[in-house]
Amino acid sequence: MNKRRLIALVSAVLMLTVVFAGCKSEDKNVIKIGGLAPLTGEVAQYGEAVINAVKLAIEEINKDGGILGKQIKFICYDEKGDATEALNAYNRLVDEGIVALVGDVTSKPTKAVAQKAVEDNMPMITPSATEESITQNGENVFRTCFIDPYQGRLMAHYAKYKLGASTVAILYDIDDTYSKGIADAFEASAKGFGMTVTNKEGYASKSTDFNSQLTKIINSNPDVLMIPVYYNDVALIVGQAKAHGLKAKLLGADGWDGVLEVIDKSNVDALANAYFCSQYSATDPNPAVQDFLKKYKETYNKDANMFAVLGYDSMYILADAIERAGSTEADKIIEALRETNYNGLTGITTFDENRNPVRQAIITSFEGNSYKVIEGYSMD
Repeated sequence: MNKRRLIALVSAVLMLTVVFAGCKSEDKNVIKIGGLAPLTGEVAQYGEAVINAVKLAIEEINKDGGILGKQIKFICYDEKGDATEALNAYNRLVDEGIVALVGDVTSKPTKAVAQKAVEDNMPMITPSATEESITQNGENVFRTCFIDPYQGRLMAHYAKYKLGASTVAILYDIDDTYSKGIADAFEASAKGFGMTVTNKEGYASKSTDFNSQLTKIINSNPDVLMIPVYYNDVALIVGQAKAHGLKAKLLGADGWDGVLEVIDKSNVDALANAYFCSQYSATDPNPAVQDFLKKYKETYNKDANMFAVLGYDSMYILADAIERAGSTEADKIIEALRETNYNGLTGITTFDENRNPVRQAIITSFEGNSYKVIEGYSMD
């Protein structure tokens, strides 16, 4: 090897050493938190809301000194609402040295990631994936949102004991695990509470015509109609129900949050006799809630929804756990998460034995173009 080549080789090695030393130095000064969300695709509005709020929380935490005296470095990937994409993105995050994960957002990708995260013993908290089995994958998997069966049981309880219903019908999306999980739990609970289920009508995802199902339901004349779907479908369904002259009270789950932003304004009155369970109240006078809503609006020029609120609380719950753990070791973070007692935008959150949240639901109705909080509600 000639002298020029030797000098070049030595220089290259020295440069790589400096680069790696710099990376190690950076790693010592930051705590890497991963994020997964659908930022493009059909459910991008949910992922965008979660990640926007997580970033706001991280900005605040870092300004306040970070965690354990270190700044949070947030690394987030778009999984496009796809389970395979989510799993690939999760593996990239692990390779990049994350110590915990906020995500995923919807149930199918979250379930796929949770199964792999269990193998890695990676602490993870999903803000909004509601399928019951997700946290059952392992002791390291937590969630901030209510599970599907809980919402189904709670709204059946509300129909019976608050609305005095004796007959109920259900209209749900047969292709969506969220919708089906709530529908099944509502049906079983309604029967258990002594109510009669007159109809359980399903439709395929992306449907826009619900007239056939609504005609059958109207002919049965139920006291209430449970519609456990997301707000875009709700806006279409209630408009068609109004056109048919449906008299039943309408019930929904937390996916209804956001319906006022998408419904045809000529159909807003169709929501006058509707109730859904939410996880927070935008009219809560708590300064923390109002400050967050204001800051979100100022930062992103749009109103925060339930997904944003859950993303914000999830990041703070995780940061609180790491701080209390006094370590970024997985087992210590997981143990601290189990002991969570965090007062956030959604109220005081603790976790049950399955690492699902324990707190009241907020029963919400509508008054003109505004949401109207009826009461905090639980089945206790």
